[in-house]
Amino acid sequence: MAKPKSNRLDTIYAPATARGRSALAVIRISGPLSGDLLERLTAAKKPPERRASLRRLVDPETGEALDRALVLWFRGPASATGEDLAELHLHGGPAVLDGLLAALGRLPGVRLAEPGEFARRAFANDKLDLTQVEGLADLVAAETAGQRRQALAQAEGSLARRLAHWRETLIGIAAYVEAHLDFSEEEEIPKDILARSAARVAALTVEMAAVLAEAAAGERLRDGIACALLGAPNVGKSSLLNALAGREAAIVTDRPGTTRDPIEVALDLEGLPVTLIDTAGLNPESDDPIEREGMRRALARASACDLALILVDATCPLCPPDALAALPPERSLVVANKCDLVTGHANSEALSISVKTGFGLPSLLSALTLRARSLQGSEGCEPPLVTRARQRRALEEALSALQRSLTASLPELFAEELRLALHSIGRLSGRVDVEDILDRVFAEFCIGK
Repeated sequence: MAKPKSNRLDTIYAPATARGRSALAVIRISGPLSGDLLERLTAAKKPPERRASLRRLVDPETGEALDRALVLWFRGPASATGEDLAELHLHGGPAVLDGLLAALGRLPGVRLAEPGEFARRAFANDKLDLTQVEGLADLVAAETAGQRRQALAQAEGSLARRLAHWRETLIGIAAYVEAHLDFSEEEEIPKDILARSAARVAALTVEMAAVLAEAAAGERLRDGIACALLGAPNVGKSSLLNALAGREAAIVTDRPGTTRDPIEVALDLEGLPVTLIDTAGLNPESDDPIEREGMRRALARASACDLALILVDATCPLCPPDALAALPPERSLVVANKCDLVTGHANSEALSISVKTGFGLPSLLSALTLRARSLQGSEGCEPPLVTRARQRRALEEALSALQRSLTASLPELFAEELRLALHSIGRLSGRVDVEDILDRVFAEFCIGK
């Protein structure tokens, strides 16, 4: 059974900070009863708008003192949600927070917010478009500096502004084409209006294609770059994983085949998120069905990764397993471990390291960082505008429609393709036919955001 949509006339409340002991905690209240609830909680008139005021908070039913807190009042539509909104900045002890939430929960006409409901109301009240909402969700989830910069740019409207420009341009072009269809006999309609419109569409396709060309980098930065750690059994893959992670993430023994299922650790390489994946050792001569299944999974995982770190034993200068030969050189990096046990290396193309002594690990991290940056494009550029597969697909649909319009055999078909492009841009920004995707987008939020 489908979950019923929230009633936007309800007054909602929720903590906007993580649970646990802290110096401060924030409770947000949004909806038509926000002002009344603020006055009941403080037993006083509302403070001046947009000014923090120190107030004593009480339980409206019992009169029991709950805390002394800073309270703020925002009258809609000049608020984060576009509705009347109040914020309570409390002391962060669990008992204080629980007492305020319990007092609010006993009051009529107010309920606990659903996940993402504050952001959804901001979307419904035209405070944010869907790409800004997605940027806000990514900003909350950002773990590296690069992710933060990209998410902040989108939350502040980098993609939204470009979409608005494209939409206005297309509306203008479509208006001329419709005028040609309806009033082609009028003298005021230029005879070359279709050619001029096609030229403007062609320029727009170039701009959209340039944005789409950066989409892969944007998605990689948001989701993280996946790097598979591959090599023969006992070559030191798990030890290297632990060394790079700075903790015992994988079990290390002298017994071959210890790793069967992939083990993942997250690395922050100068602001770039990289997930390093330890995989089962590659032993083509093994007859163990479990070990062979582990190898199959390792190779399948490597083929889906952005990078592969191929570890070889410096004491046995053999080439990497044949199964790894198909990996493109730009997506793989060969590393020779145990270099402390030998005086020379047969594989001059491999990067020499010793996990045991730590030799070469800084160079390895630098090499990984360079490879990761090459997947992200030039350093110092503006963050990519497109950061999610949903955004990329909608933009691809819009671009395809515009490209088809340039080869349309009839003006009516030209106009129809323009309408389809506008529809796709509307879906991207969240203003056309979006009910099927809204629940998924806002479900990414925690309660109170």
